Amino acid sequence: MEGTKLQEATFAAGCFWHVEDAFMQIKGVEMTEVGFMGGHTSNPSYKQVCTKTTGHAEVVHLLYDPARVTYAQLLEAFWSMHDPTQVNRQGPDVGDQYRTAIFYYTEEQRRQAEESKARHQASGEYDRPIATEITKATTFWRAEEYHQKYFQKHGISHCPA
Repeated sequence: MEGTKLQEATFAAGCFWHVEDAFMQIKGVEMTEVGFMGGHTSNPSYKQVCTKTTGHAEVVHLLYDPARVTYAQLLEAFWSMHDPTQVNRQGPDVGDQYRTAIFYYTEEQRRQAEESKARHQASGEYDRPIATEITKATTFWRAEEYHQKYFQKHGISHCPA
């Protein structure tokens, strides 16, 4: 990896344990960490975020090697790992911290995210409108250590999807 310029990306697609595990399976994703973004509380704890008063989403922040995986490929993985038509929920998890969101770092990421969302909406694959927010990245607040690489720590070989 020496000399490689890694890029960052952040996605929210429900419980961050599942999302982190799914992104970890992608060749070219070099680092993942789970945490919170998009709210108004500084350095929130998981317990605070679960009160639904901080405005934060559970997110996966990752570093990727664009020579091995493109941002467009990460977007396609994002769409496939959750139901982007769900508002403030994924499966049994309910609350604004489980919303679907793409947090962009560059105008190019914003453009690709908007085009990808429009393409998926127009495809007819969803019965309802896509609820995914596309928002400029703000401060990433890392979640407590026990949330990091949760499936690996608990002997789950891959996400049950």
